[in-house]
Amino acid sequence: MAHHRATSSISGAGAHAVSLKVLRLSRPQLAIQTPLPRTHFGHELDIPAVASLAHPSSGVDSDFPLTPLLTLPAAFGAAYVGQTFTCTLCANNELRDGDNRSVSGVRIAAELQRPNSAAPLALQLESAGEDDGAVDVTPGGTLQKTLQHELKEEGQHVLAVSVTYTETLHGEGGGDIGGRARTFRKLYQFVAQPLLTVRSKVTERKRSGGKGERQWVLEAQLENVGDASVVLEKVGLQERACIGSRRMNGEGRVVLKAQDIEQVMFLLSEKGEHMEEQKEAEEAEAAGPGRVSLAQIHVEWRSAMGERGVTTGWLTSRAR
Repeated sequence: MAHHRATSSISGAGAHAVSLKVLRLSRPQLAIQTPLPRTHFGHELDIPAVASLAHPSSGVDSDFPLTPLLTLPAAFGAAYVGQTFTCTLCANNELRDGDNRSVSGVRIAAELQRPNSAAPLALQLESAGEDDGAVDVTPGGTLQKTLQHELKEEGQHVLAVSVTYTETLHGEGGGDIGGRARTFRKLYQFVAQPLLTVRSKVTERKRSGGKGERQWVLEAQLENVGDASVVLEKVGLQERACIGSRRMNGEGRVVLKAQDIEQVMFLLSEKGEHMEEQKEAEEAEAAGPGRVSLAQIHVEWRSAMGERGVTTGWLTSRAR
C-alpha cells in the first residue's frame, strides 16, 4: 500500500489480537530481468549468464530486459485520476488454538479523505460471502473485504480503515471471565495524479445576417502526461438535449506514448426547438456567470497493462 501512518488504538490496551493488511489490486506487469555480462576468467570462476535470467529460454533473446512472465507489482505504484482505485482489506485473527482469548464480531469500515472535500467519504465494502455485518473469525482465519472508488480529484488522498472486534477472555475451566470491545485504525496516504490532460477551445461560428441556429467548433487537445503509453479507445461528447454534435476528424483507437498529443474536433449545432425549455437549466449550471454548458467530453482510455480509465470535462460557451 502507499505511505502508512502509525496505527492508532482507540479503545483497549495491549497487543491487538487482530491485524490488518491493505493491498492494492492491480493488473500484473511483464517481469524485468537484468542479464549479467559474460565473463571469461577461467578456473571455474565464470558464472553462467543464464543464472541471472528470470525466464531462461532458447526462444527468447537473453539480452532483452523484458520477459514473457507476468508478475504482480512490488510497490503501490502510481494512482491516476480517472482510474478505479481497488484494494482488498484483510482483518487477520492472529490468535492460535488453545489461547485463553477469542475474537468475535469483527467489522471493517473504510472512508476516504479527498483533496477538495472537508468531510470524509464512507466507502462501500464488498465481500465474497454474505457477511455484511459483524463476523466471527476463527484463530488463523481472515475477514476479507474489497473496495472500489473512481478517482476524480487530483492530489493527496487518505484512506482510513477501522477494525472493530470483541475480545473475550477464558478461564482455565473454559468459561468466560470477561470481554471488551477493541478498535484500531490505520491511515494510508497516496497521491492521485493526472495521466491524461484535456485542453479545449470552443469558438462560435459566425452566422450570415445574424440569423439561423448557432454553431460552435470544439477543438480538444489530449496529452499523455504520464511516463507510459496510453490507448485512447473512445473520444466522444455527451451533449445537452438542445445540442447536436458531429466529429470532424478520424475515429478509432489511438496509442499515445509519453508526452504525445492527439487533437480532435467536433462541430456542435443548436436545436432551436429545445433551446427555450433548456435555457433555465443551462443558466443554473455551475459553468460560471455568462456561460452556457454545451456538452461533456468523455474520453475512455486504457493504461499499458489494460486498466480502464475515464476522463471527463464540461465544455462551455458565452451566453447570448
